[in-house]
Amino acid sequence: MRRQLLSLTRSLTITSAESAFEKAQGERVTLPCTFVLSEEDVGTLDIEWVLIPADIQKKEETIILYSGDMIYNHYYPALAGRLQFTNSDPKSGDGSVDILNLKSADTGTYQCKVKKAPGVESQKIQLRVLVKPASTKCSIEGSQEIGKDIVLKCASQEGTPLLYYDWRKVVTGTQGLPATSVLNKNTGELLLKNASKDYSGTYSCVASNRVGTDECSVELNVTPPINTAGVIAGAILGTLLGLALLAVLVFCCCKKHREKKYEKEVHHEIREDVLPPKSRSSTARSYIGSNRSSLGSMSPSNMDGYSKTPYSQVPSEDFERTSGQNQTIASSKLDP
Repeated sequence: MRRQLLSLTRSLTITSAESAFEKAQGERVTLPCTFVLSEEDVGTLDIEWVLIPADIQKKEETIILYSGDMIYNHYYPALAGRLQFTNSDPKSGDGSVDILNLKSADTGTYQCKVKKAPGVESQKIQLRVLVKPASTKCSIEGSQEIGKDIVLKCASQEGTPLLYYDWRKVVTGTQGLPATSVLNKNTGELLLKNASKDYSGTYSCVASNRVGTDECSVELNVTPPINTAGVIAGAILGTLLGLALLAVLVFCCCKKHREKKYEKEVHHEIREDVLPPKSRSSTARSYIGSNRSSLGSMSPSNMDGYSKTPYSQVPSEDFERTSGQNQTIASSKLDP
């Protein structure tokens, strides 16, 4: 019995005690796994690190292994290039591992298993990777007028909860908030009640969690109230003037359009309804010519009837010109 107890006390033992770590994203962490072998542990030394999934339905995954004086670290692609044994010779009693450039996805439960027959030991370590506050923005909500309530807002776009916010007014030589201010550290809102001119200045907000901080600032300028009545009256007057100008433009456009339409209609009627006037000279010539043919065919017996022909119907100027032509013709006939 005593030999059995002695054997148990001299078996392989893991000596590292830390079991939980919190680190910031981008940092480096060492997960400890130191051990002591006994003289009875004569088998091959194996040091295996596994990642235990949060879902108990899934199997644990080997992430790195030391066996037979060889290191195998190709099991877990998510940690490729970022995982290594802390000691280049783990059989010396140090099977700790380093994880470099931590990511939030590295959060989980890791287990170190040391085997050297007949001894077997293991230890679990919780790792939580936190994201520092980042991209913190400050803003002002509400009218920056004397007597108004103004809300200063602060929020980080990145950062692992829980995040806390703290506001301060930056003044030369002093830092403080107005007496009437109300701060909500969880939401980052700072309420400034019944603002006065003295509230003007630069306000700074610091966002923080367990692994880091981030800061932003905003400039507050509290001014007297705007003359609302004057602004409204000016707006109404401007609107009326604009409407009047618009009405004038519309009227002018309509009038111009009607004038163009009327011109087109008149021009169209002239071209289609009014025929061009006949030449007066041609009319007279045709008239005289017809009478000449009648005269040549008449005999002396019917000259009386011809003498009654209404010459007065022939236009005067054409008639005179035709008479002259007749005299010329008669004289040419009398000449031998």
